Amino acid sequence: MKFFIDTANLAQIKEAQSLGVLDGVTTNPSLMAKEGITGKDNILKHYVDICNLVDGDVSAEVNALDFEGMVREGEELAELHEQIVVKLPMTKEGVQAAKYFSDKGIKTNVTLVFSAGQALLAAKAGATYVSPFLGRLDDVSTDGLNLIQEIRDIYDNYGYETQILAASVRHTMHVVNCAKIGADVMTGPLSSIYGLLKHPLTDIGLAQFVADFEKGNKK
Repeated sequence: MKFFIDTANLAQIKEAQSLGVLDGVTTNPSLMAKEGITGKDNILKHYVDICNLVDGDVSAEVNALDFEGMVREGEELAELHEQIVVKLPMTKEGVQAAKYFSDKGIKTNVTLVFSAGQALLAAKAGATYVSPFLGRLDDVSTDGLNLIQEIRDIYDNYGYETQILAASVRHTMHVVNCAKIGADVMTGPLSSIYGLLKHPLTDIGLAQFVADFEKGNKK
């Protein structure tokens, strides 16, 4: 499973990259605003800065809601850097745009997916990634992981190459469970990745190793 980090914070991206397991980055207008990145030129430059930090795909989201606007913005984003993936909303216009970009060989990420039917449409349109938001489903007492499983089953039935990008990941068990189900990618905060490192028996064992070494090697 690929590990993406869901942020526009360059320091966090650098930290994740230094761990050696980062495969890409996802962003959205809310994450840009959180970092104080405003204005078209600044936003476009920030996308390029992110691409220069990582080796993998970087999702950059359009703001337009109409097909023509999505195409115009998406083409501009795709020209920024070869790692850019055009992020489109799960709407009629977004699906049309996904097909348009797919036919041109431009990678896309269809986002705000909350049903298996939506994911099926994205795959039919040739999306590179589909982003089901499992955390937001959990927030409204719906099983987000069940959606991931439904999409996995449908894609496997028909051999769709669209990658399932589990989004709105909130914690480490989301990551583990998505891996068990067969999600191709997960995107979440840095804490969800670092959480995989932690186990009390690892800490206890390491402390014992250090204590035994110091005991046996005192001068």
